[in-house]
Amino acid sequence: MEGPRVAAPPTGQGGGGRAASAVGRAGEELAAAWYRAAGFAVVARNWRCELGEIDLVCVRGRLLVICEVKSRSSLGHGAPVEAVGRTKQQRLRRLAARYLADSGRRDVTVRFDVASVLAGRLEIVPNAF
Repeated sequence: MEGPRVAAPPTGQGGGGRAASAVGRAGEELAAAWYRAAGFAVVARNWRCELGEIDLVCVRGRLLVICEVKSRSSLGHGAPVEAVGRTKQQRLRRLAARYLADSGRRDVTVRFDVASVLAGRLEIVPNAF
């Protein structure tokens, strides 16, 4: 079942360096809170291996969501969702396969979502690719 696209109220602003890192952390927290409110368990945050990193892994029943969170404080570098191109999608597919192998999870349906956070407003794009 696909979740709706949801907007959250604006929060802080970001910039570069530490401020950009803070914007990213705040975006991940907004997305994690949205998934919890939608009945998902957030089973991993910033899961890493030598292939890269998965921002959020969420589970509800047999549905496992791999969520890439992209945050921006403005459109100066484009919309957040535009940052998840073909190369990133391919990497996330490989990472998902590795996560499933490492975690021992079986019999799940995998969905790839993008959480787009612009100036503190959250939009979840289910089945983004």
